[in-house]
Amino acid sequence: MAEPKNVEHGDPQVALPNEILRSVVGSGVHGIAIAGTDDHDEMGVYIEPPEYLLGVEPRRQDYIWRSQPEGVRSRHGDTDLVLYSLRKYLRLAIKGNPTVMLPLFAPEESLVIVTPLGEELRSMRTSFLSQQAVERFLGYMHSQHERMLGRSKRNVPSRPELIELYGWDVKYGSHALRLAHQGFEIASTGHLTLPMPPAQRKRVLAVKRGEIPRDEVSAEIAQLEAHVRELLDTRRTPLREAADLDAITAWAVSAHRRHWGWA
Repeated sequence: MAEPKNVEHGDPQVALPNEILRSVVGSGVHGIAIAGTDDHDEMGVYIEPPEYLLGVEPRRQDYIWRSQPEGVRSRHGDTDLVLYSLRKYLRLAIKGNPTVMLPLFAPEESLVIVTPLGEELRSMRTSFLSQQAVERFLGYMHSQHERMLGRSKRNVPSRPELIELYGWDVKYGSHALRLAHQGFEIASTGHLTLPMPPAQRKRVLAVKRGEIPRDEVSAEIAQLEAHVRELLDTRRTPLREAADLDAITAWAVSAHRRHWGWA
């Protein structure tokens, strides 16, 4: 019987030679990885060749590689890689997707690949932060919170080993609390700190280790959300309502032209 194969979608001959930015994402970049328990995630950005943007044939706008076969959950030692075309990446970042934001704010030690164009993209990080982005963080937080409470109606992976140990899925709890803290930081300061500040990181790690009761975690998440909502509702936030589309669009056009040698 043949062994299960790695998962690969997209064209590596297009994505890999044209990367401008890649970083570690997931628990590692947040500073909340627990040795021996977390997989390894990376996300990057590449610039498509001109025929992909200007031609008429539909083209895939990402490249995905996983060390586990389809349908198998990643575990410690596994690697997940996703690379987005610059156009797709910018659209996701403009909406405030929390995971997509990470390469923009990742510390130097978490960068795998960064070219001059990648540095330019990172230097524009605050152009993507907005009240809309905070709402997206809260949306992801709600999803994780519901799963933590066992109330999600969606078909999501279960972690019976965690439920057996702690009585609830502490990993969903740690994700929900992390997103709540990060949403509050963005709403109050207009910045995202990676790894998480020490006090918040310590708290999230305690949740991930099952050291805090679920009800206490849930109450803390609700309190943080209330603080965020107050900042947004009273307009006491430094954030613009939406991402700076004009600046991002101008840079994207210039970046494509320069990468192709058309400038």
